Amino acid sequence: MADNKAKRGGADRALIALTEKYEVAYWSKKFKVTPAKLKYAVKKVGHSARKVEEYIKLQKHRAADKSRIALSEAYEVRYWSKKFKITPAKLKAAVAAAGHSSRKVEAYLAAQKAAKKAKKAAKKTVKKTAKKTAKRKKAA
Repeated sequence: MADNKAKRGGADRALIALTEKYEVAYWSKKFKVTPAKLKYAVKKVGHSARKVEEYIKLQKHRAADKSRIALSEAYEVRYWSKKFKITPAKLKAAVAAAGHSSRKVEAYLAAQKAAKKAKKAAKKTVKKTAKKTAKRKKAA
C-alpha cells in the first residue's frame, strides 16, 4: 500500500506506513494479526512488508508447537541443543531415531545416557575382575 499518494510504485507498496490508519487495517487483515502486533513487528524489523511478514510467520510458528522440534529452523536446533546439552549433530540423530517430539527425544537421550553409564560400569567391573584374577595367579 502506498503511503505517499503521489508515489504509486512497487517500492512504496512494499512498505508499511503506521501513520496511515487504512494501511494498518489492510496489513493487519492481510497478516491476520491485531494492529498492536503489526505495530510491534514493524518496530522490531522495520517497515518492509516482506520482513514483517517473515517475522509474524516466525512468531506464529514458535507459538504453534513448543514441544515439537523443527530441525528446519536454525533457532530451534540451537535452542534444543542447548537445552539437552548436546551438539546439533547429536540432536539431529536423536530426532531421526525418536521422532520430532521433545519428550520422546528427551527420553531417548536419557536411555542412551543410562546405557552408556551401564556399559562403563560393566567395563569397570570386568577390569576389577581381571586384576583380581591376575593377583590370584601371581600368588599361586
